[in-house]
Parts: sequence; C-alpha cells; structure tokens
Amino acid sequence: MINSGHGLTYNDFIILPGFINFSADSVDLSSQLTKKITLKAPLVSSPMDTVTESDMAIAIALCGGIGIIHHNCLPEYQANEVHKVKKYKHGFIRDPVVLCPKNTVSDVLKVKKEHGFCGVPITENGKLGGKLVGIVTSRDIDFLEGKDNLSIRLENIMTKLDDLVTAQSGVTLAEANSILENSKKGKLPIISADGNLLALMARTDLKKSKSYPIASKDENKQLIVGAAIGTRDEDKHRLQLLSQAGVDVIVLDSSQGNSVYQIEMIKYIKKTYPQLQIIGGNVVTINQAKNLIDAGVDALRVGMGSGSICITQEVMAVGRPQATAVYKVSEYAKKFGVPIIADGGIQSIGHIIKALSLGASTVMMGSLLAGTSEAPGEYFFSDGVRLKKYRGMGSLEAMDRKDAMGSAMNRYFHNEMDKLKVAQGVSGSIVDKGSALRFIPYLQCGLRHGCQDIGAKSLTELRNMMYSGELRFEMRSYSAQLEGNVHSLFSYEKRLF
Repeated sequence: MINSGHGLTYNDFIILPGFINFSADSVDLSSQLTKKITLKAPLVSSPMDTVTESDMAIAIALCGGIGIIHHNCLPEYQANEVHKVKKYKHGFIRDPVVLCPKNTVSDVLKVKKEHGFCGVPITENGKLGGKLVGIVTSRDIDFLEGKDNLSIRLENIMTKLDDLVTAQSGVTLAEANSILENSKKGKLPIISADGNLLALMARTDLKKSKSYPIASKDENKQLIVGAAIGTRDEDKHRLQLLSQAGVDVIVLDSSQGNSVYQIEMIKYIKKTYPQLQIIGGNVVTINQAKNLIDAGVDALRVGMGSGSICITQEVMAVGRPQATAVYKVSEYAKKFGVPIIADGGIQSIGHIIKALSLGASTVMMGSLLAGTSEAPGEYFFSDGVRLKKYRGMGSLEAMDRKDAMGSAMNRYFHNEMDKLKVAQGVSGSIVDKGSALRFIPYLQCGLRHGCQDIGAKSLTELRNMMYSGELRFEMRSYSAQLEGNVHSLFSYEKRLF
C-alpha cells in the first residue's frame, strides 16, 4: 500500500479487524521510548511552550508516559521545571531542603513558595548530614502566616526529635514504606547511628505510588522526564544545567534534523554525558535517519509539516505525509534497534493506533494535550466556549517570545545570519479538555480496545503482525472517509469520555 509510491496520511487507510480471544484489560501497552528506556504507555508530550512544562510532564509520567520540557525559555527556567518533576515523587529524598533551629517561620514560607511543600527537617547546622534535632511541618505553621509571626525561630515551634519516628541508614525502600504506613506520620527522616540526617521519605509519595501504579520512574523511584535543546554552542550550557537537574532524556529539537550541527551535538553529548539518552530528529526519510543513527542516537523523532499548527510543507515545500514517513523510517531503524517516535498529525486514538501499527514505538502529542488544565497558559472564553491558546514553535509569536533567547527560532533556522524570520507555524486555540490525569487514561483505554479489535495482545505483537503481513490494511476513498465519521445528522454532541 505505502510502497506504491503515494504519500499517505493516517486518514488514507483503515486497519482490518482480527480475531478476539482476550480481554481489553490484558493488552500490554509497554513500549520502548529509547534503546534503554521503556514506558508503560506509548505516550509522549511535545516540547512546545503551550503543551509541556512541569505540570504536564508530571501528569503524563504518572500515567506511564513521559513529558519533554520545551526550551523556549531561559536555561535556568527549563532546568527548574525538570527539577520539579524529579522532586515530585521519590523513593528516598537524597537532597531534602534542610533548615537550622535559628531559621524563622518566614524561611519556611519561602521554601513553601519555591518548592510547594513546607515539611522541612531541622539539623544543628542547617545542612544535610548535620545532627537531626526536629522537623517543621504544615501543622506547625498553619496559624503563623501573619506578619507578627514571621520572625519566630523554628526551635520554638518545631516537632522535637523525641517525638519523631525515624529509620536507621540501611533501611530498604519497602521497610521504610512500611514504617511510614504504620506510624501515620507525614515524614520519615533517615538517620545514621550518630543521629545525622541522611535522607527523607514523604507519606504523600507513598500515597501517589498507590494511586498511579504504572508511573514512569527511574531507579530511585523518581518520575522520568525529558527536555529539548537546540544544536548551537550556547545549548551546551543549557545541557549542563539540565544534566545537573537530573534529566533522563534529551531531545534535539529541529524541524530538519539531518544537519552537521545535530550530528556534532549528538557526538558531544555521547562523549560528555554518556548516561543521557538522545532522541534525534526530526526526520522523514531513510537517508536522514541513517546519518543520525550512525552518529549514535538512541531514538528518532519522525514528522515534518504534519502537525495541526505546522505550515512547513506549505511554506517550504518540504516534508512528507506522516503515515508514509513513519513506516519508511521505522522499517529502516528497526534493523539497528532504534525506536521511532511518531510526531505530528495525531488527532484521535485511531491515529495513535495507526502510527503504532506502522512501526512507531511511541507517539508525540501536541494539540491532543494542549487544551488540558496541565498545559501552560490561562483559559479564556470565546462565544461561551472555554479555550486555551495553542501555537506552533515556528509561529512568529513563539519565535518572538522575549525570555526564550531565540530557542524557538533556532529550531527552524540553522544560520545566525537568518535575520528575517519566515513563519513555519500558526497560533490558535484549543477547546478545554479537563485534566490530563483523566484524558490520558481515556487514551490508554481506547488503545487497549483498538488492539483487542485488531487481535494484538501487546504493542510489540501489533508491530510484529504488521511486518509478518498478518495485519491487513486497506486504502480508503474520500467517500469511505466521510462514511467512517459522523454523518447524516442535523446536529450532534460528541462526548469522548
């Protein structure tokens, strides 16, 4: 079908049903993001400044996917967003915020404003490794937020060491969880035999762990997160800050990834930060993919001009229909064990299934997540409809963002002399979708039912069925596409979940 030479989009074909002999709940949605990272759900949020900051990255990671923090901002801001995700859920908190007895209530309130919590251990010297003398929690300062109380020293209000439940160093994560569960305390300090503070555990983290059992986590039980960077020399400083913040994956963000600049950056990262996984791109042809695979990428991002806000194909006359691009690049990359991320053109659950059935390991979503409450930006009303702004990173609005240091522009222009900007994206708005913590499970449920109808018990089996010829596709005429959507009604309401 695709080898006929015609460029196809997801709407141009349909998948024929298979045989059902298993329940939808038993479908395994696990899939590789990169060579070394496997997700419980094949969902990735796009590095766009109206899609992914820390709130979105946390939400999608809790649901088994991963968020890629955009770089249309100051390097310090982006690194702090990564830091927020890594701090959200812990096993042992290895570097907790620590204060000393002579600190005041105002210092605790400052911690609460910066980090979002106020449970702070108190040591004699105010540092990790110092002798633990107590802890301050929200209950200790609940009624002390008035101006008259800001100068009260913590030694006068903290919960003293004698009243704390602690655990000794060497305690396992399971044992520490059990102590927290039984003690009914909010925090569990981990101390040495000499009483020095080594780490901390939080009860809220234990509750989150039970609420989101398939969350994407690293070895220390922290949520995993990715971040986008460009390919200029100044991005090496951004990369250093991101590495220090604990980022797990780096996405080299370029509309056309087959460049000497990206190849050089891949080699630099592999040499300087060998622990980081690198996603290269964007690419749509085998020749593009070959150069980046040879340079050492751990995954490829496929798509050029297929996003809902992207006008690259219209303006630059360059790109490729997304279904064809995903199939061609996936078929080549699988020979080298390099997973593919289908980026762009995803409008529904059906499109996600089609992308995965063509060989993609995961899909990247922009507009599909842009209207959720976790996406950056404020809601506004137009004609009684609740909306949120959504824009392409190639739009003039994104490229002109004052605090971005030209990051969005760098995605589309390789040369410093490109003074005149040519827009490759537009700005628009998206209807409110509610919380991503409700919307993403809806996507996962739809994926399971789609795989069940096809007869695939896992995404790995789905791809194997495609390559073996067991999975059957059929071209759709324009009339067939109209018939496959809602039709023949005077009016209707489309509620998805």
